[in-house]
Amino acid sequence: MVKSKSFTRLSSLEVSVILTQTDTTVGFLSQNAKKLYEIKSRNTTKPFIRVYSNFKTLLSFGHRIPNKFKNSVRRSKKTTFIVKNTAFRVVEPSLDSQILKNLQWNFSTSANESTKKFHREFCEKKADIIVEDNEGLHEYSSSSLIKIGKIKRRKIR
Repeated sequence: MVKSKSFTRLSSLEVSVILTQTDTTVGFLSQNAKKLYEIKSRNTTKPFIRVYSNFKTLLSFGHRIPNKFKNSVRRSKKTTFIVKNTAFRVVEPSLDSQILKNLQWNFSTSANESTKKFHREFCEKKADIIVEDNEGLHEYSSSSLIKIGKIKRRKIR
């Protein structure tokens, strides 16, 4: 496990599990969904949210957003969108971490066991990398969840 504010010497970030403060709560980030399923003891039929570093990257991965809602997705804060049963967010890394800046996308989930509250010792055991600032890790409310169709959108959470 590595505790660092900025760390760039890791060769295989796509298999690492990162514990960090997200814009909403403490979360696990990884490009390996299988590892996240194991950590969370989660049913594999329940997909993870994909977090993209910017709107351009989101579009480059083939996501199609109805023109009517592109501007609201681009400007959204603390919001997860569902389009065609795929959940995603666009979040600029808030911490000054080279690790998070270099990753274009990650699977994201809250840092806890399924249906339980944040427990720091559990999270530190499960994470390969811990990225935190001077304020530490804090559990806040989850993101808003909006389902977008071709014509209208519906707030789920």
